[in-house]
Amino acid sequence: MIHYSAIEHSGIMAYKLLFVCLGNICRSPSAENIMRYLVEQEGLSDQIICDSAATSDFNIGNPPDLRMKQAAQARNLKLEGESRQFDPSDFEKYDLILAMDSENYWSLISLDPQKKYRDKIKLICDYAQHYKEREVPDPYKWEDGFDYVIDILLDACWGVLEHLKQTNQIETVKS
Repeated sequence: MIHYSAIEHSGIMAYKLLFVCLGNICRSPSAENIMRYLVEQEGLSDQIICDSAATSDFNIGNPPDLRMKQAAQARNLKLEGESRQFDPSDFEKYDLILAMDSENYWSLISLDPQKKYRDKIKLICDYAQHYKEREVPDPYKWEDGFDYVIDILLDACWGVLEHLKQTNQIETVKS
């Protein structure tokens, strides 16, 4: 059974993904743009919508971090967007909310005291197929952090897409 959110995109109900990190300038916009790229490559842009948000209000309105953009560009990926803060109404708007690490996961959980949306909140690394990390690390902590984050997110986003296909969340048969 195909599950679509209440948001219409290109004439059909699309499955909506939200990627969340602390500031929404490195990890989550990278995941959003990587997933959008993969979705386009698979011809599924009319079925999957991607967005990202922050659990904090530190960087609202800012574009993705320049170093993150450079790491993505080295893989022919373009990072676009503007930081925004997660709003509790996002629980209703999105089908799957993917936290970059446990701190952000628990921040999201705390915004759902009635436990109504718990099944929508996951760690993105739960979908990684080749990397063993449980969390996407903060790229600021080491010299090659930005490149490493892109590598993890490429793997995890591909895993998310495969999961959506395997669980029939999206229609993969093309006319």
